[in-house]
Amino acid sequence: MMSKEAVLAAVEEQQVRFVALWFTDILGAVKSVTVPANRLSDVIDDGLHFDGSSIEGFARVAESDMVLRPDLNTFMVLPWGAPDERLARLICTVHSPEGDPFIGDPRHVLIKVLKRAEEMGYTLKAGMELEFFLFHLHPENGATPRVLRPNDEASYFDISNDFSHGVHREQLAVLQSMGMRVNSAHHEIGSGQHEIDFDYSSALVSADHLLTARIALRTVAQHNDLHCTFMPRPSADLPGSGMHTHQSLHDLQTDANVFGDTSHEYGLSETARYFMAGQLCHARAMCALLNPLVNSYKRLAVSFEAPKYVTWAHVNRAGSALIRVPHVAPGREQHTRLELRCPDPSSNPYLALAVMLAAGLDGIRQKMPLPEASNETLVPQARRMLHQVEMLPKTLEEALEALEQDDVILGALGPYISDRYLAVKRQEVETYNQQVTPWELERYFSRF
Repeated sequence: MMSKEAVLAAVEEQQVRFVALWFTDILGAVKSVTVPANRLSDVIDDGLHFDGSSIEGFARVAESDMVLRPDLNTFMVLPWGAPDERLARLICTVHSPEGDPFIGDPRHVLIKVLKRAEEMGYTLKAGMELEFFLFHLHPENGATPRVLRPNDEASYFDISNDFSHGVHREQLAVLQSMGMRVNSAHHEIGSGQHEIDFDYSSALVSADHLLTARIALRTVAQHNDLHCTFMPRPSADLPGSGMHTHQSLHDLQTDANVFGDTSHEYGLSETARYFMAGQLCHARAMCALLNPLVNSYKRLAVSFEAPKYVTWAHVNRAGSALIRVPHVAPGREQHTRLELRCPDPSSNPYLALAVMLAAGLDGIRQKMPLPEASNETLVPQARRMLHQVEMLPKTLEEALEALEQDDVILGALGPYISDRYLAVKRQEVETYNQQVTPWELERYFSRF
């Protein structure tokens, strides 16, 4: 735990002039309030009051007063900007003026579910595989470009052109300078598409790092006249971007991984099997949080390595299975984990990890039976099998309907966030359904 004295000493030593206080709305957009460094001591002691009435999903005007309270463990000097205007950041939780945690704060939602896990004797660790695209900026295209030009024409594990490779190295260097441990990075299958795999951390740290990484990657791209997008499927001509999430539960007292069992066929303990059964049970409802955009369903089930079926597998990497059990070498059972393959990088990381954990814990509580593994790719020829296998939602609207009927996932979010989340996402679906797309014009304009 970083102390107030240590934070203030770091501010003085590194000549920080301003501190940005970050938090997110329910959709995962980062919001920020900046204070001069000489005000930080008071902010740490008393918090910072702000008006939350205009923040998505926060409060009605009559309930708008909010207080930001910084988590001192998240102190970080941002490695961009002029040296004489050095900026640090602190990630905050949101509270009421009376001092209670705000029930509409996504970070608080994750903290609350993590406390439930602790009551059962567990902690959650997670590591994300973050995929994204880099595109050239074209001023004539405006904010929404009509023509997308990837920054390279490389493909899976290729070495890109010198400029693209240099930008990617710069992104990795910035992440490492900010204390984020990168396990590996490589070019993905699409032109201009990249993947960065983050090391395992506690769930809250992983969510904080993902939030920070999205800001950092976009900032480096912008400095190189590029646009970094975490849109799940920016073009029908390109594959989608996912965020495969590796998870494991650990003993609260010893930190031992409780998922491993060498006597099981796939090395999974009974706890791991219950946990996975819970996630399979609540998968369709979770998609509303893990795949939160209309555009998410242009990736899910139709793009490379995007799952389609509510199944699990040990060796299946072709994209059909929702959860995969990665191979673990003998003697390394402490690395046993479950890879959930539907999340995409547009999700709010706090809400995403909260519902993943809530679903798994429900499986443990209910001792849910785990279906048989589907270790062979479910190819189109196996028609007779398909009607027996539950599928992930095909649209955001279908995912919202599943969420509305799932008391466990709604309970993890709490009624305040779930009501507002459903309302704003239904509005997104309604607005999308009112659009006339270029595809419709091309297909129908001359024929009818």
